[in-house]
Amino acid sequence: MRVVTTAQPLDVQPTPLALLLLGREADPKSERGVECPGDLPSPSDPDLVARARAAKEKLGDKVFILGHHYQRDEVIEFADVTGDSFKLARDAAAKPEAEYIVFCGVHFMAESADILTGDDQKVVLPDLAAGCSMADMATAEQVAECWDVLAEAGIADVTVPVSYMNSSADIKAFTGKHGGLICTSSNAKRALDWAFEQGEKVLFLPDQHLGRNTAVRDMGMSLDDCVVYNPHKPNGGLTAEELRGAKMILWRGHCSVHGRFSLDSVNDVRERIPGVNVLVHPECKHEVVAAADYVGSTEYIINTLEAAPAGSKWAIGTELNLVKRLANRFGPEGKEVVFLDRTVCFCSTMNRIDLPHLVWALESLAEGTLVNQIQVDEETESFAKLALERMLALP
Repeated sequence: MRVVTTAQPLDVQPTPLALLLLGREADPKSERGVECPGDLPSPSDPDLVARARAAKEKLGDKVFILGHHYQRDEVIEFADVTGDSFKLARDAAAKPEAEYIVFCGVHFMAESADILTGDDQKVVLPDLAAGCSMADMATAEQVAECWDVLAEAGIADVTVPVSYMNSSADIKAFTGKHGGLICTSSNAKRALDWAFEQGEKVLFLPDQHLGRNTAVRDMGMSLDDCVVYNPHKPNGGLTAEELRGAKMILWRGHCSVHGRFSLDSVNDVRERIPGVNVLVHPECKHEVVAAADYVGSTEYIINTLEAAPAGSKWAIGTELNLVKRLANRFGPEGKEVVFLDRTVCFCSTMNRIDLPHLVWALESLAEGTLVNQIQVDEETESFAKLALERMLALP
């Protein structure tokens, strides 16, 4: 039986773009791209691990480090808790004694942590350029314009916005202000059930694939019930008749990682590994989800592998850092875990947070200097929190 280890690179080849984005250049698809202020330690510094430990020890209970599943191993090593974005934000809220919340993830996640934590707590993002291309695909101005288009079509008053957790605080606030709620990849169906009890249509932001997959796969709608609103086209590229005839108005956004997987990826891995189970995230394209054996959130993926029997084979369609970690974890148990695609699929902005950035942030805090604080203004926080609270109240 083949066991995948770090010495075997999961049968993937890095592309030039992937190698570029794993460096220090700004993310070309992000609205951000802010260089980290101050002097970063060299990534070749042999004392980085010791420096991180020393700074964390000096800070003691004043710091709480959150590590998203997609982070590098070198960063995860110092995380007090790991998880998906919403779990981590809630973990931060449950740690009121921590003065500093260091969020090793991306910008929208740190915003959510700031919304849910106390006013006296300070949320720090080690690299301000760690954005999210999906979240950046929906701006407050674009969504406000979309709502005007829906009003002109006569359907705004029967449309409920549902925004994925992977959205900016501004979009979460818009959602709360207009009677909607937030969802995660694990409770999207429950969120949509609630939304359709409030209105006749849903505006789903910003990931079209999660919205489509939930509506069609989990709720029995047809693809014809869904239309895609493109913010870069007049009226979203849709007629008033198309908007009035749709149940799901999907924002034209996607995850740059999960959107790379294709039906060819699924067919190829089935040919290479007979008997393989294909397990993918619902942010993947509809045809990939339809061809998979299992579909679910990051936590679902982990739990499924934990419960899998020895000798089983799994091709996972999600971010490569996590897949490599799962391969190393479950390989010794006799479970073969491989990456669904042959090419690298790191989350480039997640990978911006490396050990030098973490050391710089921790050492700065230990010296009494607050860096890279993420703050959501009071009005935005109020409406965003309302949308989150509606989600938390779901049965």
